[in-house]
Amino acid sequence: MDLHGKYPGLYDLKKRARRRIPKFVWEYLDSGTGQEATKQRNRLALDRIGFEPSILHGEQTPNLRQEFLGHEFPLPFGISPVGMSGLIWPDAERLLAKAAAEAGLPYTLSTVASQSPEDVAPVLGKHGWFQMYPPKDEAIRKDMLQRARDSGFTTLVLTADVPVSSRRERQTRSGLTQPPRLTPRLMAQVMRCPSWAQGMARLGMPHMRGLDKYIGEEHANLPSTAHVGYLLRTSPDWEYARWLRDHWDGPFVVKGVMRAYDARALEDLGVDAIWVSNHAGRQFDGAMASIEALPAIRAATGLPLIFDGGVEGGLDILRALALGADFVMLARGFHYALGALGSQGPAHLIDMLRLDLIANMGQMGIETFSALPKPISLDQIDPAGRAY
Repeated sequence: MDLHGKYPGLYDLKKRARRRIPKFVWEYLDSGTGQEATKQRNRLALDRIGFEPSILHGEQTPNLRQEFLGHEFPLPFGISPVGMSGLIWPDAERLLAKAAAEAGLPYTLSTVASQSPEDVAPVLGKHGWFQMYPPKDEAIRKDMLQRARDSGFTTLVLTADVPVSSRRERQTRSGLTQPPRLTPRLMAQVMRCPSWAQGMARLGMPHMRGLDKYIGEEHANLPSTAHVGYLLRTSPDWEYARWLRDHWDGPFVVKGVMRAYDARALEDLGVDAIWVSNHAGRQFDGAMASIEALPAIRAATGLPLIFDGGVEGGLDILRALALGADFVMLARGFHYALGALGSQGPAHLIDMLRLDLIANMGQMGIETFSALPKPISLDQIDPAGRAY
C-alpha cells in the first residue's frame, strides 16, 4: 500500500485513528482540560509563525541531522511520553520504542506506561529516555532509577508541571477508570473497533505494569484523573530536583518549563536540558502556548532546549527550531499514527515528517537548520506584504 498516497498528512492519520479506537480511548488521547483553550492556543500560535520563502537556489540537499545531548540524531525530533500508551493501541510502548530505535531517535517511556522499563528494554535501542513522575517514597524513587538504568535508559526526564491532578473533563465524562474497567457502555464502543478489540483480547487490558511492585489491590478502579500513579507521587520542589540530579549519572532533563525565571534556576541547579511544554493543554487551561514561551526561555539560558506543544508537521518543527529549540518531541501525533495504522504507523509518521522538513526547507532555500531565517509574525503583515 502507498501510505504516503493514502495518508499524506497527520490529519489523515488522526481522522482514521478516531474511527479505529473506542470513543473513551479517543477522549483520553485527544482531550485537554477545561475548555481546551490551551490546547487550541498551541495550534493557533504555531500557525501565526511564518517565514519568507526564498528563490533561485538551485539543487539543494538538506542535512536533517541534529546534535543533541552528546548524540547526532538523523532527525531533529523524537517521541514524547504518554501515560498508558497501551490503552490507545495494543502494545503501544514497545511498538513506539522499536520504531524509534530503528530510526535512531529517542523514545520516552512514562512512569505510568502500560509497559514496564523491563518490558520495553529488548526493543529500546540506544536512545531510551525515562520520564519520571516523582515518587514520594525515597526507596521507590531509588528503585525506579535503578530499574531504568538496568533496562538501558540513558536520559532521565522529570515532569514538573503536574503538581496536582487536572480535571480533564472530556476524559472524565468518557467513563474511563484506571485500570480500565469495561462497563456495558464502554463495551459497546469496543465492539465497533474490531482491530483494537482483537489486540486487547490477545494482550489483555492494560494497566500500569511499571508500578505493580509498589501497589496493592486496594488501588483498583480509580478515576482516570486520580489513578495509582498520583497516589504514589508527590509534588516536587527544587530540593527534589536536586536529589534526582545527584542520583542520576546520565543526562537529566526537566519537562514542563514555561517561565524564563525557572529556566535560569534550572541552569544553576545543573540540569542538562530544559523541556519547554505546557503538557499539551492537559494540565492548565490558562497557560500560554508553548511556542509563545520559547523565545524568552531561549534568551534566558544557554542550555539545550526541547520543545513540544501542538506539533503536526515538519513546518512546526522548523518553527520551533527557528525560535530557539534544539530538539522537538511529539506525543499525540505518534499515537494517532498507531491508532490509524497499527505497527506501521510510527515509521510512516517519521518518514512523513522527514519529507515535510525537506519540502519546507526547500521553499526557504536552506540546507541546514542553522540557516533558518528569522521567523515573521503572520498577524503583522501590512498590505504591501512586509512584516512590521
